Amino acid sequence: MSFSHYGELCTEVYDLTKKIGQSLGGDIEYYRDKLMSCKGRILEAMVGSGRVIIPLLESGLLVDGVDYSPQMLASCRRRCEERGFRPDLYEANLQELSLPHQYEVIFITGGSFLLIEKREESLQVLQRLYDHLEPGGRLMLDLFLPDNKYNSSDIGRWGGTGTFELPNGDIITLEGKCVEADLFFNQSRVDYLKYEKWRNGALIQTELQRFALRWYGVEEFTYILERIGFSQVTVSADFEDGKHPSSVSRNFVYEAVK
Repeated sequence: MSFSHYGELCTEVYDLTKKIGQSLGGDIEYYRDKLMSCKGRILEAMVGSGRVIIPLLESGLLVDGVDYSPQMLASCRRRCEERGFRPDLYEANLQELSLPHQYEVIFITGGSFLLIEKREESLQVLQRLYDHLEPGGRLMLDLFLPDNKYNSSDIGRWGGTGTFELPNGDIITLEGKCVEADLFFNQSRVDYLKYEKWRNGALIQTELQRFALRWYGVEEFTYILERIGFSQVTVSADFEDGKHPSSVSRNFVYEAVK
């Protein structure tokens, strides 16, 4: 059994459940509308397997991608090539990001920034993204707050099962187990996700994913961006530009200028 962040089985499930062009609450439409005026290079950080970058490429935008998972990048590259695109895709840890370009916009979708578990690492990532922006360039990313499904009473219990049938007839089963939860002080939770691949009733592959989330208060993250050096920080709720965040808002989209 491997212990990975986004390994082979996780990527297969991700590809099935996060299809190319599948909008999550309107995020693709939001980012596309915001980016269509761009004349320069755009970078999607934590690009995953291409759910968002491909629709943007189809819209004529010049978009690069970066991710630390070789499995995710391999899937993204294959899916891009199937559609006639060959964007620059980089395998890198965002804390150590060193790309050959500066960008007009860098963006992160799907709340993926919350996957950076340690706060000091998240600050390092934001600094590296800041350094990769052109003067006057913009950072855009969306976050979400924990809802009632995240609670400390889940610790030690397996749950959240799922079954996914692959095109070749193989089946992947998924089961999750909360191992840490501190929603009030550290605003974090860690789950282990167990993936098992089955073929003709026989178990042929197993993978264990450590899945950690760390949340931020709405105002807290604004202060963090300003601490890095960003200015003109704005927050819009639920992928509606200019909509003021409220207690019932599900997603919060930040935009900040270098």
